[in-house]
Amino acid sequence: MRNLFDVKDKIILITGSTKGIGYALAKGFLDVGAKVIINGRDPEKTREVAAQLGKRAFSYAFDVRDQQAVKKGIQHIEETVGPIDVLINNAGIQRRAPLEELTEEDWETVINVNLSSAFYVSQCVFKYMKLRLKGKVIHITSLNAEAARPGIANYCAAKGGLKMLTKAMATEWGKYNIQTNAIGPGYFLTDLTESLASDTTFDSWVKAEVPLQRWGNPEELIGTAIYLASNASNYVNGHTVYVDGGWQASL
Repeated sequence: MRNLFDVKDKIILITGSTKGIGYALAKGFLDVGAKVIINGRDPEKTREVAAQLGKRAFSYAFDVRDQQAVKKGIQHIEETVGPIDVLINNAGIQRRAPLEELTEEDWETVINVNLSSAFYVSQCVFKYMKLRLKGKVIHITSLNAEAARPGIANYCAAKGGLKMLTKAMATEWGKYNIQTNAIGPGYFLTDLTESLASDTTFDSWVKAEVPLQRWGNPEELIGTAIYLASNASNYVNGHTVYVDGGWQASL
């Protein structure tokens, strides 16, 4: 029982971890003794963040939308840092526009970053986890996998797809002792929601709709992530844990 939630010395790869939720999760895992792979597209920024976080943080920059770059990056991590115990697919982007005005570029960019990248990275990591017969995959999805808002059809489609990809991976990879789950944040204060939080009308709406009457802070996702990364969740597979302040519980 003492070691049930222990993730000390586990190697955690977090995509898109130079800022926002990914950065908060990286810091949280480092604080409890894990080793964390910091990932982003900008090598300089990725190195800067890893250096700031300390010697247990490792910088590996590659574009999660590029299958070949992903394969090389994962192989390099496995050979130089060690076996990836936990993969957290966190990389995400937002492009807002009314559905009828969405450009092909904005549709494909959001789908590729939020959904396709999770498939690419998971598939590459799976090859190594399968040989070890253990591993954890955690997708960062969204409340918008369950409920839509105007102007984010591309984001809703991507996150809804990620919810079902979680179930598919759990179904196919469970026999290799790999658990795949997701975390669905509600309204959190990040760089992606900065413009919404600064809009007094939207801010008031969030606080009125969420039973806790406030936005979430990225650090409040750390506990759920540690649970899903630890032995405490060894029989939890294919679920999305919504961390939304009670939004879905209330009419």
